[in-house]
Amino acid sequence: MKVIIIEDEKAAVRNLKALLQEVKPEVEVEATLDSIAAVLDWFAIHSMPDMIFMDIHLADGSAFEIFDHVDITCPIVFTTAYDEYALRAFKVNSVDYLLKPIGKSDIEKAFHKLEQLQGPEQGKSPDNALLQLIHSLKKQESYKTHFLIPVKGDKLLPVSVDMILLFYIQDCKVKVVLVDGKEHTFPQTLDEITECIDPSLFFRVNRQFLISREAIKDIDLWFNNRLSINLRCKVSDEKVLVSKARVQEFKDWFSKTH
Repeated sequence: MKVIIIEDEKAAVRNLKALLQEVKPEVEVEATLDSIAAVLDWFAIHSMPDMIFMDIHLADGSAFEIFDHVDITCPIVFTTAYDEYALRAFKVNSVDYLLKPIGKSDIEKAFHKLEQLQGPEQGKSPDNALLQLIHSLKKQESYKTHFLIPVKGDKLLPVSVDMILLFYIQDCKVKVVLVDGKEHTFPQTLDEITECIDPSLFFRVNRQFLISREAIKDIDLWFNNRLSINLRCKVSDEKVLVSKARVQEFKDWFSKTH
């Protein structure tokens, strides 16, 4: 197996080489490259390796710039001291994202993941689990964080998601309630809103209500093992009930930390 290491810290290169020799002695390190420019020059005259270990912060910029110039088709293991680039890493051919300092078990797990993805045939496509993870991460990135709400006919009110307590349906219209208690008619359906807003922040308790944690004053145990949610602001004469089938899901959602 031929690999290249893209890393601008000499100590990190030495550590990685030693770990590769220990974990996978058959690995041949074809090159160690410390900059974007060096990587582009290398790929201009060399074929694709079997695997790349890539740091994100290089001497002349972000390693993600490389993908604007080179179509990298081999698996990539990112090695970095920063965790905020994990989502972006999954958009390219990443099989793992290792945080420094990197140890032997990290390298072992990375190769184990690669073997699972490739299966018995080299080059086999990633399995459903990874595809679902990538889909989930991309979807998470696309969740709306701001809305423009029509008000007074000729104006648009900019509203961030953290300003919203809940959405609900009244008289066949969708209403949004803000943290200041003000209500506005919302142009989208509740189904459309549910699809585009982060489900970790809002829960669809029933067909009529999509609520945030901050909207909840307290909760009553109701008949037939259901829950009745008391809102901080009264918006409807109807009780906000969580069905028996969704009670556990609601509890799990409410208790999650982010």
